Amino acid sequence: MSGLRELRKRLKKGKVYRRADLEKWTGSVDRLLAILVEEGTLQKLSTGVYYFPKESVFGPTPADEKELVRTFLKDSRFLLTSPNSYNTLGVGTTQLYNKKIVYNHKRHGEFKLGNKKFDFQIRHHFPARANAEFLIIDLINNLDKLAEDTAEVLKKVQTKIREMDKYKLKKSLEAYGNLRTKRLLSPMIS
Repeated sequence: MSGLRELRKRLKKGKVYRRADLEKWTGSVDRLLAILVEEGTLQKLSTGVYYFPKESVFGPTPADEKELVRTFLKDSRFLLTSPNSYNTLGVGTTQLYNKKIVYNHKRHGEFKLGNKKFDFQIRHHFPARANAEFLIIDLINNLDKLAEDTAEVLKKVQTKIREMDKYKLKKSLEAYGNLRTKRLLSPMIS
């Protein structure tokens, strides 16, 4: 099968592919994908999303989460985060969550990609990277979804805000805060 050999030559280890990406190299993409998945060369992560795993001494490595999400969305404008990020703020959050959140402009809902679940949430505004100011605002936006004692967390957030750059915090609140968060934090920042 020359089509299969040709497709194999073009695949790169550690890369995530959409079915549409592979169509340009073969006319019988579905048949060849089925063969590659069956033989273990590719892993099917979701409908139309495939991964060519790199090998390590421990076996095949999982797909890079950012590349996986980028390929799934067909867009590089997203923020991949987790409620675990709040633990870095020192405001009393200590729970560990097995949850990845993807703020993006295209998809909404929970999707399983490979063996991981991602909670895609459409947001009009989010930063390229999560900094402390964004995390404080995001924490308060999602306070009702966390397992921690909210009253205790709010007290510690109030203390933490006093140490932070008020200008950056105010800008983050305007850009990323929901109405409840703005009502709650505006008096603390002023």
